[in-house]
Amino acid sequence: MPKATPPAVTPLVERDIDELQALLDAVPSPLEPLDVSMLDGFLCGLLVQPQRVPETRWLPHVTDADGRPLPPRFDPTRLHALARSRHAELDQAIGARQWFDPWVFEMTGDDDAPPSIDAVYPWVAGFATAMELFPALMQTDAAALLEPLALLYRHLDPDDLEDADDLLAEIDSLEPPADLTEAVEGLVRATLLLADIGRPVEPRAAPRSARHRRPAGQRSPRR
Repeated sequence: MPKATPPAVTPLVERDIDELQALLDAVPSPLEPLDVSMLDGFLCGLLVQPQRVPETRWLPHVTDADGRPLPPRFDPTRLHALARSRHAELDQAIGARQWFDPWVFEMTGDDDAPPSIDAVYPWVAGFATAMELFPALMQTDAAALLEPLALLYRHLDPDDLEDADDLLAEIDSLEPPADLTEAVEGLVRATLLLADIGRPVEPRAAPRSARHRRPAGQRSPRR
């Protein structure tokens, strides 16, 4: 029997993203929630793992990086629903090796200044958080991981990459992204390359290089 087509996932729109950020901002201290850009990278880090990470394990880290429990008075129902929706959206795109728009936001400031590639840092930090908490992918083929991890971790401080000489050497071999759009394209390409390692699929008609290229007409990073 042919495989059933999964139901379509309705993408979150800008008002949903703004609502999610407001809900994350409302998480009481001393908890330290992710922001929406970190959350997006974190979810991508989950979705390239060789085994599916249960929701009960990852949801607590959305509202606190260390996974500390929420106080009883805080109702996370809507926050969790939005996080689950983005997880499902990314899961469908990554599983099909399709382009997706990372939640990367241009820095506010001088309107005449070009967009800074530093805007991808929170996304990459969220991805790295997922790798630290759920390290199964990092325990697979180290040589195959080098290129995609370098595309991501080149945006981190080298001092944060301890005992990673091979990765640092790979990063040094890369041309830096010319602009924010190119940096964001690198995030997507790296995620899909890592998915090929962590959750491989049957060979497709299109070559891998085409599947990992930004389609014409896709959006640029949000302001």
